[in-house]
Amino acid sequence: MELKQAFGQALKQLRMSQGLTQEDFSDVSSRTYLSTLERGLKSPTIDKLDEIGAAMGIHPATILIYSYLLKTSSTEVEKVLDRIRDELQQAMQ
Repeated sequence: MELKQAFGQALKQLRMSQGLTQEDFSDVSSRTYLSTLERGLKSPTIDKLDEIGAAMGIHPATILIYSYLLKTSSTEVEKVLDRIRDELQQAMQ
């Protein structure tokens, strides 16, 4: 699966798991734009990703991490989080 499609699928699944509709994002995005993201036709800017995450009440990194899990068909959340933790700790030294 391509990353844009994985991102769209992750965004849609996370939105639906929160019980939100595309219209619920009207303060940060149009329904049309959100639909193009969910269909994997466009990628958001980092600022837009932050706004979408805030609208859902989740960290924007959650959307990205879930996207990569879907892209690789991985269910090893702990492995991915451990890797990210290690990389961040190394970068902060």
